[in-house]
Amino acid sequence: MDVVDGEMKIKKEYDQGFRVEHEGDDHQGRLLDSSKIKKKKQKMATRCDQQYTTPSPPDLSIKFRKRIRALGGSDIALVIQKCLFKTDVSSGHNRLSIPFNQIRQTFLTPQATEFLNSGDNKKKCSEMEVMLIEPSLRRGTISLRKWEMKKASGSATSMYVLVGQWNLVAWRNALREDETV
Repeated sequence: MDVVDGEMKIKKEYDQGFRVEHEGDDHQGRLLDSSKIKKKKQKMATRCDQQYTTPSPPDLSIKFRKRIRALGGSDIALVIQKCLFKTDVSSGHNRLSIPFNQIRQTFLTPQATEFLNSGDNKKKCSEMEVMLIEPSLRRGTISLRKWEMKKASGSATSMYVLVGQWNLVAWRNALREDETV
C-alpha cells in the first residue's frame, strides 16, 4: 500500500506466496491449546518477518506510477506491504487491516490523525473517506478507521482498517489469502 499526496494506493504482488496460520484454530474447526497457539504465532512471525525485512522496498510498476501521476500525485511512498490474511479477504469481515507495527512511514496529516483518534471506539469509531487506487488501477473511495483491539492481557493493539467497500475491491481484483499487497 502506498500513499501519494496523502491518498492511499494499493498494489498487488503476484510472485510472493506462503501459508500463514491463524490464531486459535487448526483450519479444521478445532480449537488449539495456548502452547500450540504460541508455536503457531512464532512460526507466523518468522514467515512474515522475512517479508518485512527486505533490504529495499519493492517499487511500483510503471503503469501504477503513471496512474498516480495522472491523478495529480507526486510524492510516492511505500506505507505498508503485507501478506493478506484470511480475515482480509473474508466477505464476513469486509476490511483490510493495516497494523501500526507494519507501517513503514507515516501517511496521515496531523489533522487526519487527530480526527481518527477522536472516536471513543465503543462501536463509534471516527472514519474518513480516502481515495484508493486498486491493483486494477481503478480509482475509488473507501473508509479509513482506526481500531484499538483489546487483548486478553489487558494491552491493546492499534491498527488502521479500510472498510465499507473492501469486499468489492477484493472481489474485483481477485485478492486471495497469502497474496502480498
